[in-house]
Amino acid sequence: MQIHYRGYEANDPRIKPAAGFGVDRATDMPDEMDVLVVGTGPAASVVTAQLSRFPSINARVVERRPGRLEVGQADGIQARSVETFQAFGFAGEVIEEAYRNVEMCFWKPDHDDPSIIVRTSRAPDDATGMSEFPHIYVNQSRILDYFLRDAVRAPGRIVPDYGVQFVDCTIDQDAPYPVAARVEYVTGPRAGEMRTVRAKYLVGGDGARSRVRASLGHGLHGEAALHAWGVMDVLANTDFPDIQLKCSIQSHDAGNILLIPREGGYLVRIYVDLGEIDELDGGAVRSTPVEAIIAKANRILHPYSLDVRAVTWWSVYEVAHRIADGFDDVPTDLVGIQTPRAFIMGDACHTHSAKAGQGMNVSIQDGFNLAWKLAAVLEGRAPETLLSTYAAERRVVAQNLIDFDKEWSEMMARPVDSWEDPTELERYYVATLEFPAGFMTQYAPSMITLGTEDHDLAAGFPVGKRFKSAEVIRRADNRWRHLGHFHEADGRWRLYVFADSAAPALSGTPTAEFADWWSTDPASPLVRFTPVGGDSDAVFDTKVIYQQDYTLVEPSAVPNAFKPVKTPLGLIDINQIFAAGHGRDIFRDREISRDGAIVVVRPDQYVAAVLPLSAREELASFFDGHMLTPVETSNPASDQDVPTITIAERTAL
Repeated sequence: MQIHYRGYEANDPRIKPAAGFGVDRATDMPDEMDVLVVGTGPAASVVTAQLSRFPSINARVVERRPGRLEVGQADGIQARSVETFQAFGFAGEVIEEAYRNVEMCFWKPDHDDPSIIVRTSRAPDDATGMSEFPHIYVNQSRILDYFLRDAVRAPGRIVPDYGVQFVDCTIDQDAPYPVAARVEYVTGPRAGEMRTVRAKYLVGGDGARSRVRASLGHGLHGEAALHAWGVMDVLANTDFPDIQLKCSIQSHDAGNILLIPREGGYLVRIYVDLGEIDELDGGAVRSTPVEAIIAKANRILHPYSLDVRAVTWWSVYEVAHRIADGFDDVPTDLVGIQTPRAFIMGDACHTHSAKAGQGMNVSIQDGFNLAWKLAAVLEGRAPETLLSTYAAERRVVAQNLIDFDKEWSEMMARPVDSWEDPTELERYYVATLEFPAGFMTQYAPSMITLGTEDHDLAAGFPVGKRFKSAEVIRRADNRWRHLGHFHEADGRWRLYVFADSAAPALSGTPTAEFADWWSTDPASPLVRFTPVGGDSDAVFDTKVIYQQDYTLVEPSAVPNAFKPVKTPLGLIDINQIFAAGHGRDIFRDREISRDGAIVVVRPDQYVAAVLPLSAREELASFFDGHMLTPVETSNPASDQDVPTITIAERTAL
């Protein structure tokens, strides 16, 4: 955390000064606003936390419940989500609180006595180093708490308007505030009151029964698997030895269990196979009592027993896989022509089983994908066409999720005697770990993601996939730091400049020549799109990574392009200079060319481009395609008045 660059901060640096709409934030919803967010689920909470970091944006959040969610249904947190938590500043807290998964155990009927189960194998959770962050379990309500706390600590000070229900909306593309939304107060002294508010954009994160989706005329389409599961969070005594380990348990004839340990050392979530259901069941299976689920679990666990002392939550559900026919309000024949004004996220646009632990995780990425784009458009840094990329990118991800979950949930429900290869489930689990972990998402070429022509320059950073962090030495304090951990959810683009093999120099090397163009040339995106008068890294966070040992890198020999200047004091930031050392080499580990490379990373942590150090026109053309020249001499990230200085003046400091 970098602090004090605007002057000494005596208070908690995680709590930013209120600014813009965060100053004396109105307790009642205004009649007009920039963004109306419906719901406080995972996707909506990410949008709320992100938009609150931009106090010039007037965003409001309505939630039908009278207060925070106390018990959530989701609990599995994949490593990609933890990477996202890091961008919002609370990954460490969540990891400390959560259960950390290290392996999965597989139990099957004993070969000699099929009436009892035995442990047959174990699979490590991440044997290949997909991420430096772990796979964890913690209740969904706590994740929402962290995101909503972040929103309150941010300059925008966004707090949900609880007890307010979205009813429906109409959209007039030609109106200054195109979305007219009817809302109803459902709790408190105003219960029963209806009103209409107007917004520039509507974001629906209101769950599988989404009223926003219905109001847009979209439906969920797919199929049910005609298989039911009971799920319960229990506090229990048991002689089952792996009660605090993730387990797949297959019995001979009683069904299967997926066992998920929970945070705290006592709580356990158990998915109990209730078997096939008749297509004419009409939902009757949902009335299965929890006592029957416990009894079924004990039959599956034989010869072990489960003495349930408390059930903190339970439910019965039928496996279904459905996806919405649209993720925004734009008709199919107007995609690319009409500006989206309303969006749906999370369970509002994709539903599936809970077996792969994907619901909350994919929803978080839905929200992260959309929120920075909304902020860029509303702050005038990007054209409205940017918003069309949300549906284009996330619908593909949702469909891939549905396809994967169909196969995984079918395998979890398959009777043990139907397997030709008894190790197939374990092998499938290991072979597909990267998908549920969140690392198979790869965005196609678009206005914000280039092609792969220069991919070989940094093969370890595939274009379209998330930026996979690695350790480097930060030259300012000579500490090993994860490069990707400095990527904050602040809406900025990242340029990681991996230097050529020459020693650091102010001129005469490919890296120095790029730095000079980047910081001084009128055609450079840094010069064109950085608002005059604010921080020189307000829009582009530019870092340099040298191949040399850190002891051979002196900040005085590093070009000014990699030493941004902070207003209002004109402090020079030397914390963006990195190097190798002590045998660890990011160039080797991420297959980066020794001739150097530029890795461009989007605000949501996905690699947008890999380019050579000579790629001036390509880089300029790429950002020209989705950014707008600032019209005001102010820094959108700053809450203070600052003196007006030019890029050239900043570079000379």
